[in-house]
Amino acid sequence: MTNPTQASLACDTPLSDWEQENATFEALKAELFALNKAAFFDTIAPLGVTQVVVTFDGYGDSGQIENIEIKAGGDVIAEPTVMIELAEAEWGQVEPSRSPTSIAAAAERLTYDVLERTHSGWENSDGAYGDVTFDVGAREITLDYNERYTSSENYVHTF
Repeated sequence: MTNPTQASLACDTPLSDWEQENATFEALKAELFALNKAAFFDTIAPLGVTQVVVTFDGYGDSGQIENIEIKAGGDVIAEPTVMIELAEAEWGQVEPSRSPTSIAAAAERLTYDVLERTHSGWENSDGAYGDVTFDVGAREITLDYNERYTSSENYVHTF
């Protein structure tokens, strides 16, 4: 028989130093994601970019960006030569690091952030593939995610 008092005490245990630091780090990452998303859309909207589509694929513990298309209307265009300042959380640091980056590199970083937030480990085992679409007019990022898996069905028949 379990003692319900012991179970409730476990929930009241203070966080360890690592847990506190990790909670701070995760909160900063979430805040920076929102700021980086806004900076991305604010920078590319005046350029006439209507959509950025990032294709990813991963399996066997390795994943990568396969392609990045920058579109104006329905047409793929050359990457405009502007820089976007993105901020990145660093473990143990209160202030993020900031660096200017190209549109493609910013889209790649935001794609990896989206994958980590929703499907961490997407590149492991059979992996996953899909697209991340940045809709400039709606200021939305949409993840179209396809997860691979190996299936096995076992049947035993005794006669």
